[in-house]
Amino acid sequence: MNFDRSLKIAPSILSADFAAMGAECEAIEAQGADWVHVDVMDGHFVPNLTFGPAMCAALRPHIHTVMDVHLMIAPVDPFIDAFAKAGADIISVHPEAGPHTHRTLQTIRGLGKKAGLALNPGTPLDVIEYLLDLTDLVCIMTVNPGFGGQKFIHSQIEKVRRLKRMIGDRPIHIEIDGGVTPETAPLVVDAGANVLVAGSAVFGGGSVGQPEVYGRNIRAIREACLAAV
Repeated sequence: MNFDRSLKIAPSILSADFAAMGAECEAIEAQGADWVHVDVMDGHFVPNLTFGPAMCAALRPHIHTVMDVHLMIAPVDPFIDAFAKAGADIISVHPEAGPHTHRTLQTIRGLGKKAGLALNPGTPLDVIEYLLDLTDLVCIMTVNPGFGGQKFIHSQIEKVRRLKRMIGDRPIHIEIDGGVTPETAPLVVDAGANVLVAGSAVFGGGSVGQPEVYGRNIRAIREACLAAV
């Protein structure tokens, strides 16, 4: 992965048809998705249960862009190696999910993967201040993690602005996860974000049999951001 700050749309397969997951990944890529976002939840760190490394490994042959894996699990350290072997390109963790986040980031990078940090709405930026030099992506959660379809938390827009200043010229992506729509996306892009995770806003109304709906939804988000620049 070469770093660039261009706008990227990363549909979350949490909103996809679980019975056709491989075909869903191929469909969204064909319709303009830049990355594929995989939300891993354990029913402990967050109140939902999704899938693990075996699913990621099964999906890997169907993903030809970037597999962006967001681990909402605790403890997270015992599973880093499994998700790396499953083919994740980016592995993002929450600082609360392990006792030594610096070492966790070292482990991810040591496995040849990009390392991400995900911040819940109530997690302050100073938690990651001394971790940025080991970080390739910071994901600002604009909903509380655990479920799709939640409303966007507007207080996080200023958090994105502050993060952008904190990052400076470091090659770090700023990702937004939660409540991204054509209405909210321009707000966070204006604040400094360049990767937008969208679930229902991409998959809503479409299917593997009607993938053109995914394309329209992706274009609507992208065009709203470009129009606001």
